[in-house]
Amino acid sequence: MTDATDTTDSADSTDSVYDMVVLGAGSGGYAAALRGAQLGLSVALVEADKVGGTCLHRGCVPTKAILHSAETAQAVREAGALGVRAAYKGVDMDAVQAYKNGIITRMYKGLEGLVSSRGIDLVHGWGRLVAPDAVEVNGRRYTGRNIVLASGSVSKTIGQEISGPVMTSEEALELDHVPSSAIVLGGGVIGVEFASAWAAMGSSVTIIEGLPRLVPAEDEAISKQLERAFRKRKIAFRTNTMFESVERTDTGVRVRTADGGTYDAEVLLIAVGRGPATAGLGYEEVGVSMDRGFVLTDELGRTSVDGVWAVGDIVPGVQLAHRGFAQGIVVAETIAGLDPRPVDDVLVPKVTFCEPEIASVGLSEARAAEVHGAENVVTSEFNVAGNAKSQILGTQGFVKLVALKDGTIVGFHAIGARMGEQVGEGQLIVSWEATADDVASLLHAHPTQNETIGEAAMALAGKPLHNHG
Repeated sequence: MTDATDTTDSADSTDSVYDMVVLGAGSGGYAAALRGAQLGLSVALVEADKVGGTCLHRGCVPTKAILHSAETAQAVREAGALGVRAAYKGVDMDAVQAYKNGIITRMYKGLEGLVSSRGIDLVHGWGRLVAPDAVEVNGRRYTGRNIVLASGSVSKTIGQEISGPVMTSEEALELDHVPSSAIVLGGGVIGVEFASAWAAMGSSVTIIEGLPRLVPAEDEAISKQLERAFRKRKIAFRTNTMFESVERTDTGVRVRTADGGTYDAEVLLIAVGRGPATAGLGYEEVGVSMDRGFVLTDELGRTSVDGVWAVGDIVPGVQLAHRGFAQGIVVAETIAGLDPRPVDDVLVPKVTFCEPEIASVGLSEARAAEVHGAENVVTSEFNVAGNAKSQILGTQGFVKLVALKDGTIVGFHAIGARMGEQVGEGQLIVSWEATADDVASLLHAHPTQNETIGEAAMALAGKPLHNHG
């Protein structure tokens, strides 16, 4: 394999016809490119910024690095309860930023090396779809037998000017200090993660959420447990509360809500989700079917235009990096003539890295009742109070399994310390249509958080041992 080439200034770039031209090098795009090259396809990967996209540079990875710093700060403050003498002296955000950026740089260099080693032509520049088989970058055309659209997403701003104390997650990740107080607009994944991090670092945080509960996409029992945990942590939140306006003040911001409330803080984080980054990229002009900015595809990623595919956040559904990554692989394998299994959004594992962590896959109890009928749905919960490792970690929460009366488990939901690491087994249980007896008969190592899954399955199978109540 030859090294990847930056073909932006290549004189013969218009003469090359690739098997696959990928527009966007985020999780979905680079996965498609890597898998395509692995399967012997000639690939051009177009990216205006850096390989890795939002997830690596402005999303998943930097957010979790800051959350880890925040959790460490909280652990130091609470160390005395564990018999450890430690003095908390505050947060050095310059050092936190250096730590975060070091992780990003190492991951980025590794990814660049992978792209290079696979013989992928990396094209630096802003790409635009100009024909069903061509992407234009810096005035040059790159022709592909297949075009993969993977342009990703952008933070929604609900019409607000993003500057100074009014920010999205991208600006929040670059702060050089911990805000003394913050209003977080949106109680979804991004909102509760930043609220959790800032609160652990000493900030006074208020979340404003228009829907009836925090993390509204999760099972209702999860939301209730998170709300209890946030109250205990003194993270304020207002649900069923609609944002009306924000004004900048001498000390930061003043937010007004539709119910007449006013809230003052140093910063306002707008965390109301992300929208598809498709405007001005030529998709509609070429005939690609769209819906409110999203690209419509079939289950294998085919758009309405033959030879044009789409993956990741621009495709309606859950906006998660690993979903886009998996879709990129599916598209590359389909183009190469293989027969991959499509990505099923219901089976995509979800983790919210607040404290306590939330992990889920499959159907919530309410959704299972809608799909299968309430009379056909049974559930079990195991409270982690009965788990030794949870006691050691000082966490509260539970594991909840949602099943059909025939025993097939259709949903896994968990909240508590390190529960994100348990979602792998949850995914296997739901994806492989395991029954309560299947899981209850498995051995789960003691003492681990993983045991909570076995305990929940034993309860579902009618033989609970450590359950309280």
